[in-house]
Amino acid sequence: MDQSLTNTEQLTQPAAERPPRPPTAKPEAAPRPPRSLTTNPELVEQSPAIPFGVLLTLLIGAILGAFAAVIVLPAWLPGLSASLLSSEPKAYWYLSRSSAVAAYVLLWLSMVFGLLMTNRMARLWPGGPGAFDLHQHTSLLGLAFAIFHALILLGDRYINATLAQVLLPFGYSGYEPLWVGLGQLSLYGMAVVGLSFYVKQWLGRTMWRVIHFISFAIWLLSLLHALFSGSDTALLSGLYWVSGGSVLFLTVYRILVAFQPAKPRPARNPAPNDPARNPAP
Repeated sequence: MDQSLTNTEQLTQPAAERPPRPPTAKPEAAPRPPRSLTTNPELVEQSPAIPFGVLLTLLIGAILGAFAAVIVLPAWLPGLSASLLSSEPKAYWYLSRSSAVAAYVLLWLSMVFGLLMTNRMARLWPGGPGAFDLHQHTSLLGLAFAIFHALILLGDRYINATLAQVLLPFGYSGYEPLWVGLGQLSLYGMAVVGLSFYVKQWLGRTMWRVIHFISFAIWLLSLLHALFSGSDTALLSGLYWVSGGSVLFLTVYRILVAFQPAKPRPARNPAPNDPARNPAP
């Protein structure tokens, strides 16, 4: 009887005289590992930045352009042919070197944008989707320039390479065969990584990411190829060392971020006027 009266008094007691209920403590959220932009399903499943038809046209254009420079143009323009086929031809060498530098710079930028996404720096600039598009564009354009760089060497009388020697890794035994062979391997690796953008729905997210991890080895092969077979000027040597250092810095930073524990999110306490804290009578 006394207990029932006590409960009745508590129910009829005004809300202002009731002691406030202690706030219910919510469990703290467990710390989550840092999530890079490349693990974002919206980015991984995003359509390729360059449609496959446009890419195919670009690659065919690079191939036909190289063969036109080697075969068609000298036959059509005898004056140009005499210049290209002189005792010390320079035109094909310049075309090959310029396209090689363009391919290398584009591959470097592709690596930088890819690492910016994994480091989450891309959220500052140019944003996740923008960095992802730039990563694809630079990778595929670099592939086109690399193909042109390899095929245009068919016209160089100093290199004097055949089509089989250009296409077969380590098939060339003339100028710097080891470093040229590493460059050939990096070309095929660039093709695999670049084309993976178009088949990632069949590869699956895990396999697609594994293939992209191979890009670090491809980058190293292309850097060695550039350093030991194409660094005959101080400007190019500086470019290779700066680009290599920047990729190394971003890679180390990515590793440090991956092993850094994430800070747990603080539990949200109810506000003083929250109904959960001071319920109505």
